[in-house]
This record gives sequence, structure tokens and C-alpha cells, in this order.
Amino acid sequence: MMAKRPHIIIFNPDEMRADALAHLGNTAAITPNLDAMAAKDAVSFSRAYCQNPVCVPSRCSFFTGLYPHVRGHRTMSYLLRPGEDSLLKELKEAGYYVWMNDRNDLTAGQIEGWCESHADEIYYGGQKQHGSGPLDKKLRGEPGNKHYYSHFEGKLGVAKDGRHYSGDDEVVDAAINRILNPPDDRPMCLFLGLIYPHTPYGVEEPYYSSIERNKLKERIKPDLCSGKHKMEQLIRKYCNMEAYTKEDWDELRAVYLGMCMKIDEQFGRLTEALKEAGIYDDCAIFFFSDHGDYTGDYGLVEKAQNTFEDCLTRVPFLIKPPSDISVDSGVSPALTELVDFYATVMDFTGITPNHTHFGRSLRPVLQNRSACIRRYAFCEGGRQPDELHCDEYHSYGPDGPPQTMVYWPKMMAQTDDEAHAKGIMMRGERYKYVSRTLGSDELYDMLEDPGETRNLINGPEYQEILRIMQFDMLKWMQATADIVPYDYDQRLTPEMTWARVRAIVQPEDEAAVRELITGGIPFGRLISYCRELAAKRDDD
Repeated sequence: MMAKRPHIIIFNPDEMRADALAHLGNTAAITPNLDAMAAKDAVSFSRAYCQNPVCVPSRCSFFTGLYPHVRGHRTMSYLLRPGEDSLLKELKEAGYYVWMNDRNDLTAGQIEGWCESHADEIYYGGQKQHGSGPLDKKLRGEPGNKHYYSHFEGKLGVAKDGRHYSGDDEVVDAAINRILNPPDDRPMCLFLGLIYPHTPYGVEEPYYSSIERNKLKERIKPDLCSGKHKMEQLIRKYCNMEAYTKEDWDELRAVYLGMCMKIDEQFGRLTEALKEAGIYDDCAIFFFSDHGDYTGDYGLVEKAQNTFEDCLTRVPFLIKPPSDISVDSGVSPALTELVDFYATVMDFTGITPNHTHFGRSLRPVLQNRSACIRRYAFCEGGRQPDELHCDEYHSYGPDGPPQTMVYWPKMMAQTDDEAHAKGIMMRGERYKYVSRTLGSDELYDMLEDPGETRNLINGPEYQEILRIMQFDMLKWMQATADIVPYDYDQRLTPEMTWARVRAIVQPEDEAAVRELITGGIPFGRLISYCRELAAKRDDD
């Protein structure tokens, strides 16, 4: 008899860097709840990588166990469509009660009933009053102001109760209500797709003042870099943030960490609710972000869709297994990909996936943090030169988006074919290689240069390393280029099939044979059956 399936709790902040966690070495970060879980109940993967540095392709990947290139999910406007089930839909069909909030970024919204088919319950936000926004509503200023494209809002206002109630707060409260008031005795899957610490950079007290600016680690400055990709050069040019001082950058970075601190507090409230409900031990809890954020590194803010520095691609990833699975708690250096989330959930639940996937269960690493399951982690993004139409960022016509949009610098940079060219990142034990269809490739020694400041792609002494990584990337692409569906198609229509067997079928057997044909019997078995019928008739 199968053991009781664990509850699956998926806590998914948006745009959170791995180094925003204190237990991963950031002395300015304040994340006590995540730190405590990693120390006692979970494994925190210090080298976990997303499969695309923007949200929609990343979600389409980690909810299916497929890389973005397999089905072309590499833009913000191509989501899962019928025939492409997600983990949520598979859990629902296997008997889970699936709860999610209305942060979609996964299923095609224009298809009636499609999103709803992935969950038993969707919590729609906006049912409660949210905060009033930044205290300085004129901070952005006019075009040319140093804050105009910075995404920076600073300190947010609070209500009389001292809180800045946000959409994320509402989602967490709704999830807690569902935990404390389960609909029935089915195992639950809760997916909390949150916004923080996504831009704009803004947070209220006490988070705003809690981050000590003098503890911030050194920022990676663009003038110390060589051989970086054209996309970053163009975004810096269009953002025009040269007037930003060290104090400006430190304030932006501190506010970002304050947002991460609030995420940690919300996560703590959720886990306390699980304990109050008496189900904490029965839960598999997954905490991970879809991608990271520049947050001032390389003189940039937010993210880009085809650049692959660790600040964008390395994400927090913590797993607390249910209590019947042993855990070697702490930090693991094992190379990990977010596609492994899909495989691990399927392993924990005992559910057989309904499609081929490329994730690997992390159970071995949970039980032994020194275990190694991958030689490389991959991330990919970008477009072909003739695909300028295929992303929502490029739907503004020949003149491009209006310059008043805060995303205008990135949108303009993405109109450049070379800057926005397709790229694949390959992170090995020591080296990171980025292959691009246009422009220069990149190679970094992550041991000697963890900030990825010196592109070694043309160094003679690195050509053998490069050759090996290029060959291994080719083999990876060859192995993951496509998948064959588990169901199969008939080569013949029913009438075509009947035409091929009618000569050996007696009139009195026609109805039975046609019924088999309609039922999809394989052609070889059909022929054998018809011959057996004919032989029986001859014997009679």
C-alpha cells in the first residue's frame, strides 16, 4: 500500500538572487527563517541555476522539467498551451487539491478554462486594500533624471497599523487560511507565486532601515570588466545612470535586501501556519526564485533576457522533505537546475510524469549534501534575428515603445539583433561558458574570477577547456533537442485501415472489426486478429 503522499508547498519569490540569503554568505542580508530551515530541516543549494533569466520561460521550464528550447518557451508571450501539462495539472489529476494565486506567467491566458484546469482553487488578488506606494512620489522625475530608469522607489508608506499591506501579503494570508481550513482530506499542493523582490525597488519600515548599508558587499563595477556582452553595454547606455553615486547604489541595494527580508518574514509566517495545522512534518517545502536581479552589479538594474551572470541565473533553492525522508541539512555545493524541482516533486509523490523530462531527483543530495548529480547547469535566452515580433517587448510598432516606459532601455537594447541573440550558458565545476549565435562568446574562471569580470574566450591557454565544453554542450543539446510524446498517432484513418483488411473479413465479422479499428488497435494486431477469424471460419 502506498504511503500517504506529502503536501507540496511551493514558495516562489520573483527575481531573488541566491546571494540575498545570509546563510549563503551575505553579511548584510537578514533572512532568519530561511537560515534556520537550512540549518535544521532542509538543504540549501548554493549553486542552483534557473533555465532562463526572465520569469515566463523559467516557470514554463521548472513546472515541466523541460528546457526552454525543447518547445520554444523562451519569450514572455509564449506560455503553456493545451497538450503541455504542468506539474500543477499532473498533481491535480493524481488526486491533489491544488491551490494557487493568480500570478500566472505559466499558462496561456487567452484559452478559456485552460489556466483553471491546472488548479482546484485560484485565489484572485485585489480583495483587500493595499498600501499607498512610495513616500516620495516625485522621485523618478523627468527624463534625464538619474532615477528615471532606475526602477527605484525607496521607502514605502505605511497605514495606521504600521504596515504596508501588499499583494504578496494578501496571497500569503490567503494561503495560510487554506492551510488552517483545508477543503477535504486530500493532500494539498500550494503554489505561492509572489512579486517581491521584483522591481520597483521599494520597501517599508522596519525592513527599509534594518539593512546596514556599511555591511553591503562590494558591487561589481562595469569599468573593471572586459569582454562583456553587447546587451549590457546598450542597456547601460539607454538607462543613463552615470550620475548614480556609491550612496545611490548602496541605497538601491539595501532596499532590495529589505524586500528579501520581507519575503523571509512572509515565509516564516507560512511555515508557522503549517506547524499550527499540525502538517509541517508531512510537507515537502520548496523555496526558490525564478531568476535573479542585477541590483547594481555591472552598473545595471533589473535583468536581461539573454545575459547569464550569476546575479541573474543563480537562485536560492531550499528543499525540506517530508519527515519520512532523511535529510542531511545544511548547504550543498552540488550543481543543480530548477528542472530538478519537477523531478523531485514527482519522486516525493510517487507520481509517474506524463511526459519525458530532463530533471533529476534531488533526493540523493538531500540525504548526502556532498553527492553530485550533475557536471553542468544550463541557462538559455535570446532570439533569432527574424523573431523581433515574438515578444511582448516588441509589440509597439516600428518606432518602438514610448520613452516614458521604465522598461524602455531594455526594450530598445532588445531591438538590436546582435545584442539580443540567442545564447546558452553552461556552468561547470570551475568554468562558465556562454555560446551565442551572434557576437562574441564568453568564458569565465569562476574560481579565480567569481564576479565574471574577465572574458577569457580568446586566451590561448583556455582553448582546450573551451573545446571540451563546446563538445559537451553539443551533446547536451543533442540529447535534449526534443521529446517524443507518450501517446502515439495512427498512420491510417479508420477507412484506410478497413480498406486494407476488408478482403480477409467475412461480412458477419465486419462490425466487430470496425469496432476494433475505431478503438485504435495497432495495425499488426488487427491483421493477426482478422487472420485468426478467417482461419476459424475455414475450420468451421
